Amino acid sequence: MSREVVAAIKELVAPILEVKKFELVDIEYVKENNQWFLRVFIEKEGGIDIDETALVSEELSEKMDHIQPNPFVDVDFLEVSSPGVERPLKKDRDYEAALGKYIHLSLYQAMDGVKMLEGDLLSFDLQTLILEPVNRLLGGFTYE
Repeated sequence: MSREVVAAIKELVAPILEVKKFELVDIEYVKENNQWFLRVFIEKEGGIDIDETALVSEELSEKMDHIQPNPFVDVDFLEVSSPGVERPLKKDRDYEAALGKYIHLSLYQAMDGVKMLEGDLLSFDLQTLILEPVNRLLGGFTYE
């Protein structure tokens, strides 16, 4: 169901964001303490402010209320916000924007016993990220 909710929200929010020239960064649909949170992260060139996130939240909520049958019956909380300073790197353009900047990586699986890496992103391609690490001598690693 989680994928269906995320896909439905992506479809609903896309036209709202397009009109406002905002970017969809990510959508999360997660259960925390027996409550379901739907989080929509948005951004724009130069940063997004709280009034803009509130407008998107109101418009999205209105659209969600009018879908029948309602696929969002389990959603307890809708949150629309900026991804903030720790913006997730999801797309190639996110990595491009992060080139030369300090990043924090959390891996799903440990590599050489390490699940967290930090450093300046020197380069990337479809298979390799090269970091200048903060506290390890690590030239790069391959991911798939």
